[in-house]
Amino acid sequence: MLPFRDPALPVPIRVADLLGRLTDEEKVAMLHQRQPAVPRLDVEEFRTGTEALHGVAWLGEATVFPQAIGLAASWNPDLLHAVGTAVGVEARGFHHRDPVSHSLNVWAPVVNPLRDPRWGRNEEGYSEDPVLTSALATAYASGLRGDHPRYLRTAPTLKHFLGYNNETDRCVTSSDLRPRVLHEYELPCFLGPLAAAVAVMPSYNLVNGRPAHVSPLLGLLPPDVAVLSDAYAPSNIAGLQGFLPTQAEGHAAALIAGLDSFTDQGDDNTLTVESVTTALKDGLLTWDVVERAVGRVLALRFRLGEFDPPDDNPYAAITSDVIGAHSELALEAARQAVVLLRNNDVLPLPRGLKLAVIGSHADTVHEDWYSGTLPYRTTVLDGLSDFASVSYCEGVDRVAFRAADGRYLGVRDGTVGLGERAEFDVFDWGDGVWTLRHVGTRKYLGVSEDGDLVAEADAPGGWDVRELFEPRTQDGGVVLHNVVHGTETEVFTVEPVVDGTAAAAEVAAEADAAVVVVGNDPHINGRETQDRTGLGLPQAELVRAVLAANPRTVLVLVSSYPYALDVDVPAVVWTAHGGQEQGRAVAQALVGEYSPAGRLTQTWYASDADLPDLFDYDVIRARSTYLYFEGEPLFPFGHGLSYTTFAYDSPQWSGGTLSTGVTNTGTMPGAEVVQLYSTALDSRVRQPLRRLQSFRRVHLEPGERQVVELPVEHLWHWDVVSGRRLTEAGQYELLVGSSSQDIRARLVVDVPGELVEPRSGVLRAIDFDDCDGVRLVDDTVVFTHAGAWISFHDVTPGHRTAPEGTRVDLTDGVLTMTAEEAGVRVAEVG
Repeated sequence: MLPFRDPALPVPIRVADLLGRLTDEEKVAMLHQRQPAVPRLDVEEFRTGTEALHGVAWLGEATVFPQAIGLAASWNPDLLHAVGTAVGVEARGFHHRDPVSHSLNVWAPVVNPLRDPRWGRNEEGYSEDPVLTSALATAYASGLRGDHPRYLRTAPTLKHFLGYNNETDRCVTSSDLRPRVLHEYELPCFLGPLAAAVAVMPSYNLVNGRPAHVSPLLGLLPPDVAVLSDAYAPSNIAGLQGFLPTQAEGHAAALIAGLDSFTDQGDDNTLTVESVTTALKDGLLTWDVVERAVGRVLALRFRLGEFDPPDDNPYAAITSDVIGAHSELALEAARQAVVLLRNNDVLPLPRGLKLAVIGSHADTVHEDWYSGTLPYRTTVLDGLSDFASVSYCEGVDRVAFRAADGRYLGVRDGTVGLGERAEFDVFDWGDGVWTLRHVGTRKYLGVSEDGDLVAEADAPGGWDVRELFEPRTQDGGVVLHNVVHGTETEVFTVEPVVDGTAAAAEVAAEADAAVVVVGNDPHINGRETQDRTGLGLPQAELVRAVLAANPRTVLVLVSSYPYALDVDVPAVVWTAHGGQEQGRAVAQALVGEYSPAGRLTQTWYASDADLPDLFDYDVIRARSTYLYFEGEPLFPFGHGLSYTTFAYDSPQWSGGTLSTGVTNTGTMPGAEVVQLYSTALDSRVRQPLRRLQSFRRVHLEPGERQVVELPVEHLWHWDVVSGRRLTEAGQYELLVGSSSQDIRARLVVDVPGELVEPRSGVLRAIDFDDCDGVRLVDDTVVFTHAGAWISFHDVTPGHRTAPEGTRVDLTDGVLTMTAEEAGVRVAEVG
């Protein structure tokens, strides 16, 4: 037996032995995502990357759980662990079906904090809070990897390192992360879950002026964590980003920074091999760096059990019969994802009502880009039909398109052209875009790759959504402009057939109550490659009309992100796209089969005006997220109502833990999410208004009481003087309750931490407290225009020397440096 095949040897020794048997050419080839087989050593082909965000994706039917943002609404690490376990088991099942194409290296979870709700990939993350993100991601990754002391069920990969919250120009924009933002907000989302995850994927963007794939911040990761590139990102370094002049230099820089595997050019490894080979030949790269990179990916393969006898590895016995076998867990996850946002004595709905069910999302379940293929789907209409007499109206307009010569846009066998009159249902997604569904076939109008009109798709989808049109006014009519292909139809007169809003209002008026189910399509106006332009609800007019017709209206929002609602509906429920059991879970919540207990994991702002610039990553200075936002939100972080009530005892403080008794004082069983926040009362630095310390979800029967213990472990801030976490001595107010604003009890405690001294001596420019008109480049500040400035608070008096091109003022402990011209670059203030 060759040493690398000996299970009794430690993994590092086995990796070193296998590396020593590979030729130089084989080592370089193994830097690509698709590592080729080495037949002479009986080493099989291996590839990184199976999408597993909320179920195994892109490989066929599998259990589809709620989107990550929906799973997070449970505030339940145990649920996330159970779902992660199920997804990991199904990934093993797919791997058993095809060991090469169906990789056990899973690309999940996404741990980028949800700093801005306009981010197109909001649905993929967990929360705007780093403590909650870390806890939930750790639980999910733990389920994916399993609990065996030697073997991994799968190898989870955290995405996307670092400072990634915009799709707009994502490959060429730089996220400015000064040290406090980096260490207090961004890094904790990654460092916590690395207790379970074994790999990290860098992001497409730049961080402090440097592509994330060559960032020195990769050096902050533990040394045994594999770093796997995002798709096509390595070639961007010398391509779109123009950061280095050649691919050889770009590939060398990425490897030196810590990258281990190149996901680039699909299955074609030519660019990777040629670039690395050139870099080695030209002295840009040394073999020890290559061997480190190959070795870290090989270590994953060893830990997955690839080179061991199957009988040694309990996960090797998992077969494909487990795929799709987790429907009960999918239902429970969908139930825990439901958040009751508002309820003015409307919910739960009594059974047996005459119910109007209305809206574009009432009788459909949407997949998203990273969801699996639904094995079945249960809609809200399906679910409510079990409890009420239901009348249904989709609430969308129906039209026909008449050409100038009198002929109509028609559909025959999927082909679209002028001829017989066809009717189309119009779905208006806002921002001036429509999708059009042919009434006869229920297929969506789109374009082929050649630009010809077709009607073939069951739903809009794909990386390029060819079913998306902009209606453009021209010559007294409308031209349908395809968003992807750019082709345009001739001019049509739009003939109304059905007024969807009027039809919905008519149905609502005849019912005892109305349920309006609307939201987003995860492929449109907010998805990977596209941020939202605002927070408005496109179907607001429909909601208003139904509410006017029937004041007993319930609004159910099914969406990947928050909305700013300006409609005063008496009852509002939100859930993310909930997978195969979405409809059953929502319907059961509406009729009181269970008491909803989901909680928001990000702030729902009242208006677009409450948001900072999309590219402003400094949550402290911009006063964004619940941590620093000083305005009045529509719904606060942690918010969620219940059909029962809970009473809190006076809290007790002992040994760094707050404890409180919680009693279900209502008449229904229910779960309460007990949340503990802190406020620093006398800090010398700007601290969060409130900061989540810990939380616990408890299920209580009526009259049941439980004592909840909540540790306090996050009173620290990043001290820029000493370059470390520091807990400041002083008084802190601890606030326990049902949300960040629904506080049930308070307690002030004295914490014997450290004293924060005033700043003195040389100040690093990037350690500023406030700024205007500056960008960060590595460890320097660049002033973008004359008059741009940075300021430092709590600075000791004394003479300060202004760097060339700047002037310095020190007044009342605030040192301000102002640029006298654009382009000044400063590293420190002496």
